Formats: sequence, C-alpha cells, structure tokens
Amino acid sequence: MNRCKSWTLAMACVCAWSVSGLTAAASNAASTSSAGGTESTVDYSSDSARLVGEVRKRLQSAAVVRGQFEQKKSVRGFKHPLISTGDFIVAQDAGVLWHTKAPFESRVTVTRERILTTQVDGQVTSRMDAKDEPGLRAVNEMLFAVMAADLSVLAQRFVISGGVNGSEGWKLTLTPKDKALTQWLSRIELEGDRFVRTVRMH
Repeated sequence: MNRCKSWTLAMACVCAWSVSGLTAAASNAASTSSAGGTESTVDYSSDSARLVGEVRKRLQSAAVVRGQFEQKKSVRGFKHPLISTGDFIVAQDAGVLWHTKAPFESRVTVTRERILTTQVDGQVTSRMDAKDEPGLRAVNEMLFAVMAADLSVLAQRFVISGGVNGSEGWKLTLTPKDKALTQWLSRIELEGDRFVRTVRMH
C-alpha cells in the first residue's frame, strides 16, 4: 500500500472517534480562575515562530494527563448530532486510553504501534497495526502531539497561528499542510495555560 493511501486510511480510523470538543487537565494541575478585569491578548498569527516560542514558555510537561470529553457527531438522516461522553488518559511514552461511557460504553487504546477498540466485556471489535498500515504510526504520533501540545512535532505538519492571553493563557489554530490530512481534518484548535485545556478537531 502506498504512503498516501496508508496515511488516509489511518487518519480515517482516528477521525472516526476524534473529538469535536474535549476539556483536558493534567492530573496534578491545580484549578485556575481568572482575576477581575480584562486580560490583554497578543496576536502572533503573523509570526508563527515567535508564537510557538511564547507558548512553550507557558507550558509545563506532565507525564500523565486525565480529562473528560464530549464528542458530537453529525449522522446523516438524524436532525440532532450524536453526543458521546467519557474520559481519557494520556500517558507519555505509553499511549492514550479513550473511555466512552455514554451512550454506549467502549474503550479505544492508541499506542504508537496500534489502535485497539474493545467493548466493556473486553471483546476486541477492531484492531489496526502499524506493521500493516505504515501511516498509522505517523497519525498516532500526531495525536499524542496534539494532546500534549508538542509544538515541535505539530509545526512539521501544521501551520500554527493564534495568540496569548494574559500571563498564562494561549490559544492556537493548527491548519494541516498535508493534503491527505485535509480530507479528514480542516483545523485543530488548542487552548490552555500551563497545560492543554481544550482540544477541538474540525
């Protein structure tokens, strides 16, 4: 299978369960609140390198990130989108565990080598391995980079724009450079402070 087709198939698999809106917080992160008054916003959209550098200064590394997600999917023939909720764990050098609790319980485990979907009883419903689909490894690495806001990795595949807010906040928009990726993803929006707080895939 050629690289483009493999990448496209891998991306389709990931996007089948990717978020349209999730809130993520590191397990050891203290909650933050905004002080009274209006915080200044600086737009670095015209200077991507400077933006990436500024956001890196604000981010802290976390070995494990835990959070909850709400996923909305539009289904042809249905007036309202299907809403799924659950939680997730992102562990550096290990992978992502995506646990959907409602409306139907399931688990998706993503490592650099495979994507595995299981039912609540442990039965495997789908499995995709990098040895069979070489593009999967690149897609999974991209997913890890998104969840951890690894800007050095993301800058290789996305045009990064956005700005910073106050002393800690930041918001980024990532636009794919790869035409194969644009078939499944028009942009990614990341928002956070010391940690990634919100991820939206469109």
